[in-house]
Formats: sequence, C-alpha cells, structure tokens
Amino acid sequence: MLVTKEVEVEGDNVPVFHLKCPVTPKVPFLFNSPHSGAHYPAHFLKLSRLGALALRKTEDAFVNELFGNVVSYGAVFLQAMFPRSFIDLNREPYELDKSMLVGSLPDYANTKSVRVRNGLGTVARLVSEYEAIYKARLPVETVLRRIELIYKPYHEMLGQQLDEIYENWGMSVLVDCHSMPSITPPGRINRQADIVIGDRYGSSCENHMTNHMKDSLVRKGYNVTLNKPYAGGFITKNYGRPEQGRHAIQIEINRGIYMDESRIEKISNFSVLKRDLDGAMQEVMQRVTEENIADKVAAE
Repeated sequence: MLVTKEVEVEGDNVPVFHLKCPVTPKVPFLFNSPHSGAHYPAHFLKLSRLGALALRKTEDAFVNELFGNVVSYGAVFLQAMFPRSFIDLNREPYELDKSMLVGSLPDYANTKSVRVRNGLGTVARLVSEYEAIYKARLPVETVLRRIELIYKPYHEMLGQQLDEIYENWGMSVLVDCHSMPSITPPGRINRQADIVIGDRYGSSCENHMTNHMKDSLVRKGYNVTLNKPYAGGFITKNYGRPEQGRHAIQIEINRGIYMDESRIEKISNFSVLKRDLDGAMQEVMQRVTEENIADKVAAE
C-alpha cells in the first residue's frame, strides 16, 4: 500500500513523502529515508547559485532503493521526496541561520546550534560544509513555509506510524537510513568503514539490537563500526526511547561502495550491496521479532 501527501511548494505540486506499508505487517520495524529525496523545485534552482549536480552532494542518492525491499518482509518504509539541500528533516524543526534570512525569526527558533553555525540547519546555508547554496538572503516566510508544508507533515506521519507499530507490538524499531561520503573532509576522523551504525552510544536503542545489526552486516563481509563518526542525528535522538520499548538506530552506508560520487550514478556493486542489505535486514527483523514474542510469552 502506497500513501502520499501532495502539497504545492514554491510552484510545484508534488508529494512530501511516500509511505509504503505491507498488506500484513510482520515485524515491528519502520525504515526511514529522510535524505534520499530528489525533487528539486524549479524556483529553488533559480534561487541557488549552484547547479543541480552540486546541490546533490548532500543527497543520500539511491538509499531508498537500497532499503526499499523491507516492505516485502513486513516492515513499513517512509521516504522523503524533497532533498536535504531544500529542507533537512534530520534537524530540529527550527534550527535556522539568521545570517541567511531577511526578517525576524520566532523566539523559539534555535539559531545557535553547532549545525546552524556550520551552515547545516533545517534549511541549509551550505552544501557539504563549503559551498553557499543561495544567491541572496531568503525571506523568513519562505523558510517557515517549507517547515509547515514539508517538515511537519513528514514528522507527523513518522510519529503516527511508530505509534501504530508500538500499539500493535508493544515495541517499535526505527531504522534511519543514510549514506556518507567516502572522502573524509579536512579535520574529520579518517573513515574507512563501509557502514557506520549509530545508536547514540546506547541511548536510542538497546545494545543487543545494535549488535544484531552489526553482526549480520559483518557476516556479509562489511567493515562495520559503531557510533564513530556518526552516532545518530535528530531523528534517532527524538524517536529513540529504549526504556519505553521505542528503539531508533541509524545506519550510514559509504557511498563509495555503491555509487560514483562525482557523477551520482550507481556502480556495478550496487546490486550486490542491495542483496546483502536485504539479507541482513531480514535477519535482524526476524531475530528481534522472535525475541519480542518470546519475551511476551515469558511475561504471561
């Protein structure tokens, strides 16, 4: 089953998200791809000083395809349709940079976070921490409208789906799916991992679930690290409450193992990675679901 929500944003009438639900839910899992959206509104491109290819540098290209098969195994899959350079759904709703705006922000806006200082707020100022996106400052109203029309409906649907899973299973597991550049930016930790799993050092997901995922991917032959350099973003932090049975885990895939990053095109290994992710995620979902059922039986 496919659910969409269409809105008119800066002259384009397109879906905010695609929600794919299994006919029969079989596992307490929701996979989320907030950064693989590839709809770039024409008005946005006119405002930008960059070409479409440069803007796609922060896009988690093809991640929705890498994880899309989870629906056939009984999980829910949610994908954003607008790109991260247009609005970043893995931020607080109002992490905004005053320096790129004309007009006054509401008092509740967070204008001093590290992400805002780095130019990577809810509406980003920079691409890949280096290149300015816009030719000129934006009206505050433009930014607030994006939040109302895209950010809020997306998170409303994400929260609603997780609540339904929790009500049906007594637990929920959110897997937030991302990709990471293969080249380490200056000043960052040298990154050799194929995959980084983040659970905010155990605060967003129980350790045994994190270890299930790591072990399944390692058995497929991948070099997997935990929490460094990516422990999890706003989504993982906001929706992960393991003490309540609500778990959130982030997975970052090295782009170099499945795509040509300069041209944003799949390479031959894409199908191999997709097959391996299918198998690993199926293993993890089956094991966690069986453990959940066993725990319920033991408690009766």
